[in-house]
Amino acid sequence: MTLFYWLILFVFLVIVEICTLQLVSLWFACGTLGAIAVTLLDGSVELQLIVFLGISLLLLILVKPLTDRYFRKHFVKTNTDSLVGKTARVTERIHNTEGFGAAVVNGLEWTAVAKDDEEIMEPGTYVTICAISGVKLIVEKKQP
Repeated sequence: MTLFYWLILFVFLVIVEICTLQLVSLWFACGTLGAIAVTLLDGSVELQLIVFLGISLLLLILVKPLTDRYFRKHFVKTNTDSLVGKTARVTERIHNTEGFGAAVVNGLEWTAVAKDDEEIMEPGTYVTICAISGVKLIVEKKQP
């Protein structure tokens, strides 16, 4: 009877992996295969659970970082992602409370806001781009 439950769990985990493509439930599906093998060898339910958890966690800990590194190597940053960490020049006073500010990076002018709401940046100041929220640069004064 436990074989039936392991098979249902295996199919469920494979379907979840197909739907999410996160490479997490795949390792647990592999763990169910180990539990199925123990079931076929008449192993106890406790041993089945130990094998399931052992294989699943081992694969998750050892193999997932390798697969993430492989797949992220092919990840291409979008134009906006590549701006984070770059230097921009303030062209219009950045003042969050008053709701205005602009900066130029790579020849394009962006609306800009200060990371720290209290900070005011005058035109000509060089800033570092911390993040991008929608069409606004979130910036902080460049450290010398």
